[in-house]
Amino acid sequence: MTDQNPAVERTESDSVPVRIGLGAIVAYVVLACALAWLVALPLWLGDGLATPFAGALLPVMMYAPAAAVLIVMLAMRPVPRGQRLRFLGMWPLRPAKRVVWLSVIALFGTVAVVVLAMLIALAFGWLRADFAGLSGYTETLQAAVPPGTALPPAWILVAAQLVAIPFAAATINALAAFGEELGWRGFLVPALRRYGTWTALLVSGAIWGLWHAPVILLGYNFGRTDITGVLLMTGGCMAWGVLFGWTRLRTGSMWPAVFAHGALNAAAGLPMLFRAAGAPFDPGFAIALGVSGWIACAIVIVVLLLTGQFRKQPALAGPRAPRAPASAPPPRLPPAT
Repeated sequence: MTDQNPAVERTESDSVPVRIGLGAIVAYVVLACALAWLVALPLWLGDGLATPFAGALLPVMMYAPAAAVLIVMLAMRPVPRGQRLRFLGMWPLRPAKRVVWLSVIALFGTVAVVVLAMLIALAFGWLRADFAGLSGYTETLQAAVPPGTALPPAWILVAAQLVAIPFAAATINALAAFGEELGWRGFLVPALRRYGTWTALLVSGAIWGLWHAPVILLGYNFGRTDITGVLLMTGGCMAWGVLFGWTRLRTGSMWPAVFAHGALNAAAGLPMLFRAAGAPFDPGFAIALGVSGWIACAIVIVVLLLTGQFRKQPALAGPRAPRAPASAPPPRLPPAT
Protein backbone atom coordinates (compact mmCIF):
# COMPACT_ATOMS: atom_id res chain seq x y z
CA MET A 1 0.00 0.00 0.00
CA THR A 2 1.29 3.42 -0.86
CA ASP A 3 0.31 6.93 -0.02
CA GLN A 4 -2.16 8.81 -2.15
CA ASN A 5 -0.05 11.95 -2.39
CA PRO A 6 -0.25 13.03 1.25
CA ALA A 7 0.34 16.73 1.78
CA VAL A 8 3.59 16.48 3.70
CA GLU A 9 4.27 19.67 5.61
CA ARG A 10 7.83 20.84 5.27
CA THR A 11 9.66 21.86 8.41
CA GLU A 12 13.19 22.84 9.28
CA SER A 13 13.88 19.15 10.00
CA ASP A 14 13.02 18.20 6.43
CA SER A 15 16.38 17.80 4.72
CA VAL A 16 17.43 14.14 4.36
CA PRO A 17 15.11 11.75 6.25
CA VAL A 18 16.58 8.76 8.05
CA ARG A 19 15.68 5.46 6.37
CA ILE A 20 15.74 2.40 8.59
CA GLY A 21 16.87 -0.83 6.95
CA LEU A 22 14.69 -3.93 7.04
CA GLY A 23 17.34 -5.73 9.12
CA ALA A 24 17.04 -3.21 11.95
CA ILE A 25 13.23 -3.39 11.81
CA VAL A 26 13.22 -7.18 12.02
CA ALA A 27 15.82 -7.14 14.79
CA TYR A 28 13.69 -4.70 16.78
CA VAL A 29 10.52 -6.79 16.42
CA VAL A 30 12.28 -10.03 17.36
CA LEU A 31 13.95 -8.42 20.37
CA ALA A 32 10.76 -6.76 21.61
CA CYS A 33 8.81 -10.03 21.41
CA ALA A 34 11.62 -12.13 22.88
CA LEU A 35 12.02 -9.76 25.84
CA ALA A 36 8.25 -9.84 26.43
CA TRP A 37 8.27 -13.64 26.58
CA LEU A 38 11.32 -13.54 28.84
CA VAL A 39 9.60 -11.21 31.31
CA ALA A 40 6.39 -13.29 31.20
CA LEU A 41 8.24 -16.62 31.64
CA PRO A 42 7.85 -16.66 35.46
CA LEU A 43 4.09 -16.41 34.96
CA TRP A 44 4.12 -19.44 32.69
CA LEU A 45 6.27 -21.36 35.16
CA GLY A 46 4.06 -20.26 38.07
CA ASP A 47 0.32 -19.81 38.44
CA GLY A 48 -0.22 -17.61 35.41
CA LEU A 49 -1.93 -14.32 36.13
CA ALA A 50 -2.59 -15.54 39.67
CA THR A 51 1.15 -15.52 40.39
CA PRO A 52 1.67 -13.12 43.35
CA PHE A 53 4.15 -10.89 41.50
CA ALA A 54 2.18 -10.79 38.21
CA GLY A 55 1.16 -7.20 38.89
CA ALA A 56 4.82 -6.20 39.07
CA LEU A 57 5.88 -8.07 35.93
CA LEU A 58 3.26 -6.58 33.63
CA PRO A 59 4.66 -3.00 33.85
CA VAL A 60 8.16 -4.41 33.33
CA MET A 61 6.94 -6.15 30.17
CA MET A 62 5.62 -2.82 28.91
CA TYR A 63 9.21 -1.58 28.79
CA ALA A 64 10.41 -4.46 26.60
CA PRO A 65 9.85 -2.39 23.40
CA ALA A 66 11.90 0.47 24.85
CA ALA A 67 14.69 -1.92 25.76
CA ALA A 68 14.60 -3.36 22.23
CA VAL A 69 14.90 0.15 20.76
CA LEU A 70 17.89 0.90 22.97
CA ILE A 71 19.65 -2.33 21.97
CA VAL A 72 19.05 -1.82 18.25
CA MET A 73 20.13 1.81 18.41
CA LEU A 74 23.39 0.97 20.19
CA ALA A 75 24.24 -2.28 18.41
CA MET A 76 23.12 -1.59 14.83
CA ARG A 77 23.18 2.22 14.82
CA PRO A 78 20.38 2.65 12.25
CA VAL A 79 20.07 6.32 13.22
CA PRO A 80 23.16 8.57 13.45
CA ARG A 81 24.06 9.95 16.84
CA GLY A 82 22.61 13.37 17.37
CA GLN A 83 19.46 12.48 15.42
CA ARG A 84 18.05 9.71 17.61
CA LEU A 85 15.76 11.79 19.83
CA ARG A 86 14.41 13.53 16.75
CA PHE A 87 13.84 10.24 14.93
CA LEU A 88 12.00 8.75 17.92
CA GLY A 89 9.80 11.84 18.21
CA MET A 90 10.99 12.60 21.73
CA TRP A 91 12.61 15.96 21.08
CA PRO A 92 12.34 18.74 20.01
CA LEU A 93 8.66 19.44 20.68
CA ARG A 94 8.14 21.39 17.51
CA PRO A 95 5.73 22.81 16.57
CA ALA A 96 5.06 22.96 20.30
CA LYS A 97 1.51 24.23 20.05
CA ARG A 98 0.45 21.36 17.82
CA VAL A 99 2.15 18.74 19.99
CA VAL A 100 0.63 20.07 23.22
CA TRP A 101 -2.88 20.48 21.88
CA LEU A 102 -2.92 17.10 20.16
CA SER A 103 -1.65 15.52 23.38
CA VAL A 104 -4.64 17.01 25.21
CA ILE A 105 -7.00 15.90 22.44
CA ALA A 106 -5.46 12.43 22.44
CA LEU A 107 -5.94 12.08 26.19
CA PHE A 108 -9.57 13.18 26.38
CA GLY A 109 -10.45 11.95 22.88
CA THR A 110 -9.32 8.43 23.75
CA VAL A 111 -11.64 8.41 26.78
CA ALA A 112 -14.45 9.59 24.48
CA VAL A 113 -13.77 6.72 22.06
CA VAL A 114 -13.86 4.24 24.96
CA VAL A 115 -17.25 5.67 25.96
CA LEU A 116 -18.41 5.39 22.34
CA ALA A 117 -17.31 1.74 22.31
CA MET A 118 -19.34 1.12 25.47
CA LEU A 119 -22.43 2.71 23.90
CA ILE A 120 -21.94 0.55 20.80
CA ALA A 121 -21.72 -2.56 23.01
CA LEU A 122 -24.97 -1.51 24.68
CA ALA A 123 -26.67 -0.93 21.32
CA PHE A 124 -25.69 -4.38 20.03
CA GLY A 125 -26.60 -6.12 23.27
CA TRP A 126 -23.02 -7.09 24.07
CA LEU A 127 -23.25 -5.23 27.37
CA ARG A 128 -26.14 -4.89 29.79
CA ALA A 129 -25.71 -1.88 32.02
CA ASP A 130 -27.13 -0.75 35.34
CA PHE A 131 -26.29 2.94 35.50
CA ALA A 132 -28.66 3.62 38.41
CA GLY A 133 -27.98 0.76 40.77
CA LEU A 134 -24.41 -0.17 39.68
CA SER A 135 -25.33 -3.72 40.60
CA GLY A 136 -22.45 -5.38 38.74
CA TYR A 137 -19.84 -3.17 40.35
CA THR A 138 -21.42 -3.73 43.77
CA GLU A 139 -21.33 -7.47 43.15
CA THR A 140 -17.63 -7.27 42.26
CA LEU A 141 -16.86 -5.24 45.39
CA GLN A 142 -18.68 -7.64 47.68
CA ALA A 143 -16.87 -10.61 46.18
CA ALA A 144 -13.50 -8.95 46.85
CA VAL A 145 -13.98 -8.44 50.62
CA PRO A 146 -14.92 -10.72 53.51
CA PRO A 147 -18.68 -11.17 54.04
CA GLY A 148 -20.22 -8.49 56.23
CA THR A 149 -17.57 -5.87 55.43
CA ALA A 150 -19.07 -2.38 55.40
CA LEU A 151 -18.62 -0.69 52.03
CA PRO A 152 -19.25 2.91 50.98
CA PRO A 153 -22.00 3.49 48.42
CA ALA A 154 -20.94 2.20 45.01
CA TRP A 155 -21.72 5.52 43.31
CA ILE A 156 -19.12 7.29 45.45
CA LEU A 157 -16.41 4.85 44.41
CA VAL A 158 -17.44 4.98 40.77
CA ALA A 159 -17.51 8.78 40.79
CA ALA A 160 -14.02 8.86 42.31
CA GLN A 161 -12.74 6.53 39.60
CA LEU A 162 -14.30 8.61 36.83
CA VAL A 163 -12.72 11.80 38.17
CA ALA A 164 -9.36 10.05 38.48
CA ILE A 165 -9.27 8.80 34.88
CA PRO A 166 -7.66 11.87 33.22
CA PHE A 167 -5.18 12.31 36.08
CA ALA A 168 -4.20 8.64 36.05
CA ALA A 169 -4.01 8.70 32.26
CA ALA A 170 -1.60 11.65 32.24
CA THR A 171 0.62 10.39 35.06
CA ILE A 172 1.08 6.76 36.15
CA ASN A 173 -0.57 5.22 33.08
CA ALA A 174 1.35 7.46 30.69
CA LEU A 175 4.58 6.55 32.48
CA ALA A 176 3.82 2.85 32.03
CA ALA A 177 2.77 3.38 28.39
CA PHE A 178 5.98 5.26 27.56
CA GLY A 179 7.94 2.00 27.29
CA GLU A 180 5.60 0.63 24.64
CA GLU A 181 5.11 3.87 22.76
CA LEU A 182 8.84 4.49 22.45
CA GLY A 183 8.93 1.22 20.53
CA TRP A 184 5.69 1.13 18.55
CA ARG A 185 5.03 4.74 17.64
CA GLY A 186 8.47 6.15 18.45
CA PHE A 187 10.56 3.70 16.43
CA LEU A 188 8.41 1.30 14.41
CA VAL A 189 5.93 3.70 12.77
CA PRO A 190 8.60 6.03 11.31
CA ALA A 191 10.77 3.02 10.44
CA LEU A 192 7.91 1.53 8.40
CA ARG A 193 6.83 4.90 7.00
CA ARG A 194 8.96 4.36 3.89
CA TYR A 195 6.52 1.60 2.87
CA GLY A 196 3.50 3.93 3.02
CA THR A 197 1.28 5.46 5.66
CA TRP A 198 -1.25 2.63 5.91
CA THR A 199 1.40 -0.07 5.82
CA ALA A 200 3.16 1.65 8.72
CA LEU A 201 -0.02 2.05 10.76
CA LEU A 202 -1.53 -1.40 10.18
CA VAL A 203 1.65 -3.46 10.34
CA SER A 204 2.89 -1.71 13.49
CA GLY A 205 -0.55 -2.24 15.07
CA ALA A 206 -0.57 -5.93 14.18
CA ILE A 207 2.90 -6.43 15.64
CA TRP A 208 1.83 -4.53 18.75
CA GLY A 209 -1.11 -6.90 19.19
CA LEU A 210 0.90 -10.08 18.62
CA TRP A 211 3.52 -8.81 21.07
CA HIS A 212 0.90 -9.18 23.84
CA ALA A 213 0.63 -12.94 23.24
CA PRO A 214 2.60 -14.01 26.37
CA VAL A 215 -0.10 -12.58 28.67
CA ILE A 216 -3.12 -12.85 26.37
CA LEU A 217 -2.61 -16.64 26.20
CA LEU A 218 -2.79 -16.66 30.00
CA GLY A 219 -6.26 -15.08 29.84
CA TYR A 220 -5.34 -11.41 30.15
CA ASN A 221 -7.95 -8.92 28.87
CA PHE A 222 -10.30 -11.42 27.20
CA GLY A 223 -10.30 -14.47 29.46
CA ARG A 224 -9.37 -16.63 26.46
CA THR A 225 -6.31 -18.85 26.58
CA ASP A 226 -6.22 -19.79 22.90
CA ILE A 227 -5.52 -18.12 19.58
CA THR A 228 -8.86 -16.29 19.61
CA GLY A 229 -7.62 -14.09 22.44
CA VAL A 230 -4.50 -13.21 20.46
CA LEU A 231 -6.57 -12.47 17.36
CA LEU A 232 -8.91 -10.23 19.36
CA MET A 233 -5.95 -8.34 20.82
CA THR A 234 -4.36 -8.01 17.39
CA GLY A 235 -7.57 -6.58 15.95
CA GLY A 236 -7.89 -4.15 18.84
CA CYS A 237 -4.29 -3.01 18.57
CA MET A 238 -4.60 -2.50 14.83
CA ALA A 239 -7.71 -0.34 15.31
CA TRP A 240 -6.24 1.72 18.14
CA GLY A 241 -2.82 1.67 16.50
CA VAL A 242 -4.18 3.61 13.52
CA LEU A 243 -5.40 6.36 15.86
CA PHE A 244 -2.24 6.40 17.99
CA GLY A 245 -0.09 6.28 14.87
CA TRP A 246 -2.06 9.13 13.31
CA THR A 247 -1.09 11.37 16.25
CA ARG A 248 2.55 10.43 15.60
CA LEU A 249 2.31 11.27 11.90
CA ARG A 250 0.28 14.41 12.47
CA THR A 251 2.75 15.93 14.93
CA GLY A 252 6.05 14.18 14.30
CA SER A 253 6.08 13.50 18.06
CA MET A 254 5.50 10.34 20.08
CA TRP A 255 4.09 12.19 23.11
CA PRO A 256 0.44 12.42 22.01
CA ALA A 257 0.47 8.63 21.55
CA VAL A 258 1.91 8.21 25.05
CA PHE A 259 -1.01 10.13 26.57
CA ALA A 260 -3.53 8.37 24.32
CA HIS A 261 -2.18 4.97 25.42
CA GLY A 262 -2.27 6.06 29.05
CA ALA A 263 -5.88 7.17 28.63
CA LEU A 264 -6.87 3.87 27.02
CA ASN A 265 -5.40 1.91 29.91
CA ALA A 266 -7.02 4.23 32.46
CA ALA A 267 -10.49 4.14 30.89
CA ALA A 268 -10.64 0.58 29.56
CA GLY A 269 -12.45 -0.68 32.66
CA LEU A 270 -15.50 1.58 32.21
CA PRO A 271 -17.83 -1.26 31.08
CA MET A 272 -17.02 -3.15 34.28
CA LEU A 273 -18.17 -0.20 36.36
CA PHE A 274 -21.60 -0.06 34.77
CA ARG A 275 -22.44 -3.66 33.85
CA ALA A 276 -25.56 -5.21 35.31
CA ALA A 277 -25.15 -7.97 37.90
CA GLY A 278 -25.71 -11.46 36.59
CA ALA A 279 -25.68 -10.40 32.94
CA PRO A 280 -23.37 -12.25 30.54
CA PHE A 281 -20.24 -10.27 29.79
CA ASP A 282 -17.90 -11.14 26.94
CA PRO A 283 -14.81 -8.88 26.88
CA GLY A 284 -14.17 -9.90 23.29
CA PHE A 285 -17.14 -7.77 22.29
CA ALA A 286 -17.80 -5.43 25.22
CA ILE A 287 -14.44 -3.81 26.03
CA ALA A 288 -12.61 -1.12 24.06
CA LEU A 289 -10.05 -3.58 22.68
CA GLY A 290 -12.85 -5.89 21.54
CA VAL A 291 -15.25 -5.67 18.63
CA SER A 292 -17.13 -2.66 20.00
CA GLY A 293 -13.82 -0.81 20.22
CA TRP A 294 -12.97 -1.75 16.63
CA ILE A 295 -16.23 -0.18 15.46
CA ALA A 296 -15.69 2.96 17.55
CA CYS A 297 -12.15 3.40 16.20
CA ALA A 298 -13.38 2.80 12.64
CA ILE A 299 -15.92 5.61 13.03
CA VAL A 300 -13.23 8.04 14.18
CA ILE A 301 -10.84 6.91 11.43
CA VAL A 302 -13.50 7.54 8.77
CA VAL A 303 -14.06 11.04 10.17
CA LEU A 304 -10.30 11.72 10.06
CA LEU A 305 -10.15 10.44 6.48
CA LEU A 306 -13.10 12.53 5.33
CA THR A 307 -11.56 15.65 6.86
CA GLY A 308 -8.19 14.97 5.21
CA GLN A 309 -6.31 14.57 8.47
CA PHE A 310 -4.16 11.68 7.24
CA ARG A 311 -2.83 13.89 4.45
CA LYS A 312 -1.37 16.44 6.89
CA GLN A 313 1.95 15.04 8.02
CA PRO A 314 5.13 16.86 8.95
CA ALA A 315 8.26 15.20 7.66
CA LEU A 316 9.45 12.61 10.15
CA ALA A 317 12.94 12.01 11.44
CA GLY A 318 14.91 14.36 9.26
CA PRO A 319 18.11 15.98 10.54
CA ARG A 320 17.89 19.64 11.35
CA ALA A 321 18.72 21.78 8.36
CA PRO A 322 21.90 23.80 8.84
CA ARG A 323 21.43 27.48 9.37
CA ALA A 324 22.71 29.77 6.64
CA PRO A 325 25.87 31.60 7.73
CA ALA A 326 25.29 35.15 8.73
CA SER A 327 26.41 37.59 6.08
CA ALA A 328 29.59 39.48 6.92
CA PRO A 329 29.12 43.15 7.87
CA PRO A 330 30.30 45.69 5.28
CA PRO A 331 33.85 46.90 5.81
CA ARG A 332 34.18 50.11 7.77
CA LEU A 333 35.86 52.96 5.96
CA PRO A 334 38.71 54.79 7.73
CA PRO A 335 37.73 58.16 9.13
CA ALA A 336 38.30 61.09 6.83
CA THR A 337 41.39 63.19 7.54
